[in-house]
Amino acid sequence: MKKLEERIRQEGEILSDTVLKVDSFLNHQVDTALALEIGREFASIFEGKTITKVLTIEASGIQFAMATGIALNVPFVYAKKKKAITQAEKVYTAPVHSFTRQETYQVSISQKYLGPDDKVLIVDDFLATGAALVGLVQIVKEAGAELVGVGCVIEKGFQEGRGLLEQMGVDVHSLARIAKMAPGEIHFTEQQSAERLKEKV
Repeated sequence: MKKLEERIRQEGEILSDTVLKVDSFLNHQVDTALALEIGREFASIFEGKTITKVLTIEASGIQFAMATGIALNVPFVYAKKKKAITQAEKVYTAPVHSFTRQETYQVSISQKYLGPDDKVLIVDDFLATGAALVGLVQIVKEAGAELVGVGCVIEKGFQEGRGLLEQMGVDVHSLARIAKMAPGEIHFTEQQSAERLKEKV
């Protein structure tokens, strides 16, 4: 997604060779028009998969999962990092380690909102180590639902996340895939557009 890559070049802050800050337009202050466009792009990539739910983890993936749900006209569900006192029903859980916060969470989803009849698309803002997405994949399997794929807004292609997911047989699509970066420079992997992907099918 060239528009996204350009915004990352213009506004992204590269703090090190592994840390990219996109707070000004993606995951603190959100460019809502861009978020909706991202949702439409994911909907186009996974068109024809009969998706019934979009799944993410709080908090930074919520806006993109919602945008994708809007584009697909299906609900989105997000895994909670802390169980609320109002959440008395049975839940699916998985441990997830946050690289940016250096914490491990036990994320949970109510069993009322995910089940064997669902065809699930997972959407998140970043793919790096893959810990959060592996946790969500485990929850989808625990629910007996069908996972149709994972959509990531930004992927750090030089980290292990994609490899872990592909070893699990997961179909992964990222809109901006970073090959390498360092303060003052960033290089993207050449991407196939949704239109070209559909031509191959």
